[in-house]
Amino acid sequence: MEEFPFLIHLEIHTMATAIVGANWGDEGKGKMTDLLAANSDIVVRFQGGSNAGHTIINQFGRFALHLLPSGSFNPDVTNVIGPGVALNIRAFAKELDDLHKAGIFPKIIVSDRAQVLLDIHKDLDALEEERLGKGSFGSTKSGIAPFYSDKFSKIGFQVCELFFLDEMDDRIKLFCDRKNPLLTTIYNRPPLDPAEIKRELAELAEIIRPYARDTNRFFREAVRQGKRILLEGQLGTLKDPDHGIYPMVTSSSPLAGYASIGAGIPPYEIKDIITVVKAYSSAVGAGPFVSEIFGDEAVLLRNHGGDKGEYGATTGRPRRVGWFDVPATRYGCQMQGATEIALTLVDALGYLDEIPVCVGYEVEGKQIDYFPATPYLYKAKPVLKVLPGWKCDIRGVRDWNRIPQAARDYVAFIEEQLEVPITFFSTGPDRDDIILRHGRKLG
Repeated sequence: MEEFPFLIHLEIHTMATAIVGANWGDEGKGKMTDLLAANSDIVVRFQGGSNAGHTIINQFGRFALHLLPSGSFNPDVTNVIGPGVALNIRAFAKELDDLHKAGIFPKIIVSDRAQVLLDIHKDLDALEEERLGKGSFGSTKSGIAPFYSDKFSKIGFQVCELFFLDEMDDRIKLFCDRKNPLLTTIYNRPPLDPAEIKRELAELAEIIRPYARDTNRFFREAVRQGKRILLEGQLGTLKDPDHGIYPMVTSSSPLAGYASIGAGIPPYEIKDIITVVKAYSSAVGAGPFVSEIFGDEAVLLRNHGGDKGEYGATTGRPRRVGWFDVPATRYGCQMQGATEIALTLVDALGYLDEIPVCVGYEVEGKQIDYFPATPYLYKAKPVLKVLPGWKCDIRGVRDWNRIPQAARDYVAFIEEQLEVPITFFSTGPDRDDIILRHGRKLG
């Protein structure tokens, strides 16, 4: 050891925890991040953009965050927007301003390697959805797919490049040259003016300049010091472009395995993967949804669910809803590498006499208990098992012994099916509406 003194650093490890979703998103990740941020040093958003929101209810009020990490309500936490995020700078500034107006002043840093989402990305997103018509992807029209397309086509702009615009004329011209045939030919829109794009980039540079930082160096030091890092994912497993219901997916990976890349920390530092699971199913956007319900049955579940019903935090549009889907959720937990589960919104089911659960699929006359690829999902019919309801309101209950036996049995059934311990049991939208199980502690 004396011969290699640098090796002493290998004995110091941080405690990085990923909070991710098992299904289509909207599982309650924001609440869990807000709850656990109090015992963290750093909270980081590692992927996605302003196309999805995390609703948080705490002592400050009710908030829907779209870009800011959900640790923003904890003054001792450093909140990081990582290089994997689609950075809509104007949306970032508005969100931060809204917090300031509420008397909340989070510590925020933004990776100077994060790429910038421009107005043209949102325009192209909306134009393509309009062109596709009934065959659209159900996009939030936030510009996410065009943004990531440019990123991986290597024509996007990193935050750090905004501070060297006098050297960027050729890059800006290349960007416009790639976009203009699409605009003028496919969408019948006027071409981009490089001078206008440069002006937009200059405006965005001044907004983001106070927050931009080399987060790779920041995280290297944080890991060396053993800081506690919370990695906040957006959406869920089934929206992953590789492992989800392609092509009805998002454009960045919401898997915990991507967190090390989208944040910039070594993968072996992620010790715990808390996968958030909703006690029923919900989804925004198109794509197969085997356990989906319709009509009055869906309206009832939608209106009982969530904080103010199952309506998108970003779009406000009604979410599709259905019964708990065991194959989809088990698959989601497996792909995330879940070490523990946070189960949310069991309280929403208290109005039901009986609660159906999708325990398998029937595909072309054959019953399966696993989650297949997308073409088979379109052919799948749910195989349902009916469990007894508890017919009472458990919202806000914080003592496991006060939970009705039928609700406890429902939780036990889900835990057995998923083969991962449910250590957090959420009974309401407030930060403190939580029951810890299996000896779990917040610290």
